Amino acid sequence: MTVGGWLDTRQPAPPAVLAAELRRALGPALSADASTVHDASLAAAERLVAEAVAAGCRSRAQAIVLLAADALVTYAFEAAADEPEALGERAAAAVRRFAGLAAAAPDGRTGASVGGAA
Repeated sequence: MTVGGWLDTRQPAPPAVLAAELRRALGPALSADASTVHDASLAAAERLVAEAVAAGCRSRAQAIVLLAADALVTYAFEAAADEPEALGERAAAAVRRFAGLAAAAPDGRTGASVGGAA
């Protein structure tokens, strides 16, 4: 099974607009082996969050990007649950990755919301 095939088995299925954004974010990783879901999903979520942070998270158009990032992190840990002995380290590594994005925010703010209010 591929990452794309694994994604297709998720229930409930995401709404069409979100599913399209997930597929866009995963890109070539969709055809990778399903054993890479955790890593591929986290990498895609990290890219989406980096894009949103770089843009200042100030437009409603970024809402779908942030929803997709959230869904990808959820899927990453759903897949990681198959190896519970590694879950703690995987969670710690994910926190480090995303904390680094917050530190790189262009205006130093880490509490921006989609509507522009902090």
